[in-house]
Amino acid sequence: MDIQRFSIKGRILDADDPQLQSALAHVHETPERPRCLCVPGGVEMYVAHHRQFVVKRMPESGSRHHPGCPSYEPELQQSGLGELVGEAVLESELGNVELRVNFAWTRMTGQGVPRGEPQDVSEVDVPRRRMSLRALLHFLFERAGLNRWSPAMEGKRNQGVLHKYLQEAAQDVRVKGVALAERLYVPEPFSEAGKADAARRRREKLAVLRPRDGQSPLAIVIGEFKASDVTSMGRRVWVKHMPDAPLLVAAKAWERIERVFAALLEARDADTGHKVRLMMAALIRARREHTYEIDAASLVLTSEHWIPVEGIHELPLVHALVEQQRRFVKPLRYDAKSAAAFPNALLLDAGAVPVPLHVVSAFMEPKEQTAKALMLRTGDAKVWVWHTGEPMPAFVHRARS
Repeated sequence: MDIQRFSIKGRILDADDPQLQSALAHVHETPERPRCLCVPGGVEMYVAHHRQFVVKRMPESGSRHHPGCPSYEPELQQSGLGELVGEAVLESELGNVELRVNFAWTRMTGQGVPRGEPQDVSEVDVPRRRMSLRALLHFLFERAGLNRWSPAMEGKRNQGVLHKYLQEAAQDVRVKGVALAERLYVPEPFSEAGKADAARRRREKLAVLRPRDGQSPLAIVIGEFKASDVTSMGRRVWVKHMPDAPLLVAAKAWERIERVFAALLEARDADTGHKVRLMMAALIRARREHTYEIDAASLVLTSEHWIPVEGIHELPLVHALVEQQRRFVKPLRYDAKSAAAFPNALLLDAGAVPVPLHVVSAFMEPKEQTAKALMLRTGDAKVWVWHTGEPMPAFVHRARS
């Protein structure tokens, strides 16, 4: 079901119908709502406008769509997003999202951090959940649709697609009252012919880092980690498609990053037979003019198609699904303590109900194995389970269109 059909004021239009834009213009900013016709009776949606009119799903309605529908979204409890919605992910107005994060968005210059609490305490704040840099990366990947796959995507994912859709995913999202799109940089595809223009656009984008009124704003760079090398001042970190603009970081800070993300860094050398990518979300500030320093960083492993995975054990499953031209979505962990309670993938082309796919590896931590075993005992009996020491079972057959 790659082509959606909509009911708009009694007219039935396909998503690729030339008349769709005109129909959407007539109902934009009116009480009229298009309906996606993926299920009997349809599912109510709304119209947004960026460069053109776009039909978007209503908040928390994704699971009401047919699994084969492009607007389908798993139920919140099937990924780490469920723990964040309502506290760290807030949609106060239709289409506008506010994120509460646990990292700084600016740094004060020349001021120390106050210690302790004032002697006269008149109120106590209730702690609220905040999302980490990794959770923000997962949020943007999911919002951009990079954690889902259909056969029509084969050969169509590249750095240009990553740049376009991650930047678009940041639209209408605010972090601490600031538009995320203004603080997000995703490298353009590099080419020798266009490198000067791309570098100029990068400098213009990252001009937001200039200190103002004693504050140093921070921005986020999302790109594929390439390598790091030693300098007399610390480390230079290289991001693919940014060969002329390294990110600087203190030696001790980089050593800590290497310790925390050791398993992901080692995964690039694993004998899997499958290409992996190591995506970095780096919170940066300007050390000096046009000199970018890492303030915080997170790393996420993905398949060669930029589908996020928790570890090497999930790669054969993702590649088998792609090779067999199946339609699926990869639930993401966000900030959940464990990913074991979530399906490793959801098969979307096997009928009216998505089929959970689970992977059990002997290399999973004991707590993860216990949590996965408990979930499988109490979950749906129809789930698909693969123990990686055994041959992979066949997938449920595709449903007929």
